[in-house]
Amino acid sequence: MFPEYREKIAQLRANDRHFSRIFDEHNRLDHEVKQLEEKHSPVHQDDIETLKKQKLALKEEIYSMLRKESADAA
Repeated sequence: MFPEYREKIAQLRANDRHFSRIFDEHNRLDHEVKQLEEKHSPVHQDDIETLKKQKLALKEEIYSMLRKESADAA
């Protein structure tokens, strides 16, 4: 996710608890969605869509934080 921000991600994960928490939560949701889809789990499709929406919201927040941090550094 966001390879162009690899260094900034490492820096924020080390120094910003909120960023680290939402980054980890995004990764957890990503793993959970993949597992459910791969196993053709009986979980209702609406539940998977809800997880995907949560994951997208976190990704948008992460991206916003990365852009702000990059702008502040410039």
